Amino acid sequence: MAGGGFVRSRRICYKTLLEFREIARRTVQGREVTASPIRILYQDDDYLAVDKPEGVLSISEAGRGGLPELLADAHPGKLFPVHRLDREAGGVIVFARNAAAHRHLNTEFDRRAVRKTYLVLVHGQMTGERGRVDRPIREFGSGRMGVDPERGKPSITDWEVAGRLDAFTLVQALPVTGRRHQIRVHFYNLGHPVVGDRKYGDHGLQERFPRLMLHALSIEFALPAGGRVTVEAPPPASFEAVLAALKKRG
Repeated sequence: MAGGGFVRSRRICYKTLLEFREIARRTVQGREVTASPIRILYQDDDYLAVDKPEGVLSISEAGRGGLPELLADAHPGKLFPVHRLDREAGGVIVFARNAAAHRHLNTEFDRRAVRKTYLVLVHGQMTGERGRVDRPIREFGSGRMGVDPERGKPSITDWEVAGRLDAFTLVQALPVTGRRHQIRVHFYNLGHPVVGDRKYGDHGLQERFPRLMLHALSIEFALPAGGRVTVEAPPPASFEAVLAALKKRG
């Protein structure tokens, strides 16, 4: 697949997720993978976009295997990370396949010309149907980020309501900037933490949910040769199962 069109992926079935977890476990322990269980959403000579399952590192950290290692057999050659997803989150993520493409997409991110959309379930009822969060963020230690109007870096997240449940709001979040944990921190600071987020919010309440309800739904960016591409990853079964359970309960 290549070009500037709209690319849709198919949903990951539960069996595929189970197979992935087993392969991922073997990779962490034995540093070896026999086949790639990762769904490819888009690829050309410059970029590879895949659907990262939740629980997987975007890149290797402290000797633990990440997404590039899981892709290595099916897609040999160096993959250049351009952005990251939190380990607990899933969805579309893009790697550059050469240095020139890496520089190009980094420039697009610096220009804020890359459009990312996340699907997020938050606690409580958001006021209004759309809005913008413009609150600076900085690191406070132990990997935890927070809003700091004096010392934080500029951080902006646009959002729009996608649906409402009794005690929850489903939103589409569009980060204008790309700070670490930005969406999670912004909604937590608004008083509406992301459902299942054990780092931000009441731990006793959050641990009742099986996963972080944050999913990278789509990304749109310019290609080096011209034109734009939009790549989409529908929410996985684990995300939809939480929504279904809450709807049934509500």
